[in-house]
Amino acid sequence: MPLPLAVLLVVALLAATVAAGVVWRRRDGRRVAVHADRHVDPADLAHPLGSSATLVQFSTEFCARCPQVRRMLGEVAAERRGVVHVDVDLTSRADLAARYRVLSTPTTLLVDDEGRIRSRFTGVPTRAAVLSALDRDLAPKPQEASA
Repeated sequence: MPLPLAVLLVVALLAATVAAGVVWRRRDGRRVAVHADRHVDPADLAHPLGSSATLVQFSTEFCARCPQVRRMLGEVAAERRGVVHVDVDLTSRADLAARYRVLSTPTTLLVDDEGRIRSRFTGVPTRAAVLSALDRDLAPKPQEASA
C-alpha cells in the first residue's frame, strides 16, 4: 500500500473514532422517553413498586460507575414521597438484560406506579435529569387532573 494512502486511511479511521466517541459521550446519561406500552414486572425486581414511581437501576458487580448512580438514586428516592429505588444486579439475573434491553450498565428505568416504563437513562444520569424526568413523566395529564 502506498504511504499516502496508508496515511489517509489512518486519518480517516482516527476521525471516525473521534466522531463515534463524541456521539457516545453526548448520549451518556441522557433521558430517553419511552412509550408507556412497555412494563416492568414487579416479580422481576423482587421488590414492590413505589406508590408514585420506581427508579430501577440495572448494574453489575464489575460496573465502576454504578455505585455513584446507586447513591444518587437512593438519595432522590429518599427525598421524594412514594419513590422507590431498586438495584437489580444483572450478574445474577442475566435474563433481565434481554427482557429490558439493557446493553450496558448502569441503565436506569423510571417506572410509574402501574409498572409502565416512562423514561430510560443509559450511563450516568445527572441528579437534575432524574428529578426533571420524575416531574415531567409523572405529572398528572390534563384529563387525569380533572378526573
